[in-house]
Amino acid sequence: MNQVELQHGAATDVGSVREVNEDAYLAAPPVFVVADGMGGHEGGDVASSIVVEEFGRLAEAGYDPRGGAEAVTATLAACAERIGEYADRQHAHGVVRSAGTTAVAALLVEDDAGPAWLVANLGDSRGYRYDGERLVQVTVDHSLVQELVDAGRIGAEEAATHPERNVITRALGDATGAEPDFFSVPFDQGARLLLCSDGVSGMLDHDEMERILAQRADPRDAAQALVAAAVAAGGEDNATALVVDVVGWAAEDTHDSERQRESLEQKPGARP
Repeated sequence: MNQVELQHGAATDVGSVREVNEDAYLAAPPVFVVADGMGGHEGGDVASSIVVEEFGRLAEAGYDPRGGAEAVTATLAACAERIGEYADRQHAHGVVRSAGTTAVAALLVEDDAGPAWLVANLGDSRGYRYDGERLVQVTVDHSLVQELVDAGRIGAEEAATHPERNVITRALGDATGAEPDFFSVPFDQGARLLLCSDGVSGMLDHDEMERILAQRADPRDAAQALVAAAVAAGGEDNATALVVDVVGWAAEDTHDSERQRESLEQKPGARP
C-alpha cells in the first residue's frame, strides 16, 4: 500500500455529570477507534478498553489493506467474545450490571482506486469527514431516534432532544450482536476525519463542530477544542474526539506515530 502521511490528535474528558470516564480511544496509525462504554464503572469502562486492546492488536499485527472489512469484523467478534466472558464472570459473582460499548473505527485500506478510509460503526459513536469547507456525517447511528427519523416520525431537530435519544439498538455486549455497518470514505490530501462519542455530537450541533474544525489546523488542537466545547455546553456525558488529517504521501522511512509522540511530548496540554 502507498505510504500515506497522517497527523492526528485526540482528547477525552469525563464531563460534568459522570463519575467515571467509560470512553476509550486508540490512535495507532493506520487504525483509529473511539469506544463509548455502557454499564457503569467495572462495566462500560472495561468493555471500551477491550475494544481498544483488540484493535491495538490489529494495528500491531497488521492486516490485508484489501481485506479491511474482514479484519474489522473479526476484531469486533473477538471484542464481543471477551466482553461476554467478562459479563459472565461478573454475573457469577452477583454483579448485575451489564457491560457494553459502542464503537466507531477507521482503517486505512486500499482498493482499485487507491487508498481510502474504511469506517465502521456500532451504536451512536460517529464518524465524520471534513473537507476544509463542509462537515459531513459518514456513519448512521444505531439508535431508536435514528429509526424514528428514518421512518419519518420525527425530524432531526426533535431527535436531538427526544427523551429516548440514548437508547441504542446495536452495540457490543448486547443481544443484538456485533455486526457493524461499513462506509468507504474518499482519501483526499487535506481531508480530515473525525471520530467521536455522543458526548461530543450530542452536546454540540453540526454547525458548531464544523466551525471548531475550520478554525484549528492542528488536529490536536481541534480534538481538544471539540471536547472542551462539549464540556462547556453541559458535559452531560463523557466526551471523546479523535481527529486525523491526511497531509500527503510519506517517504518510505516515515513513521508517523513516533514523530507525533515526540511532538506531543513537547506540546503542553496536548495529551488528555
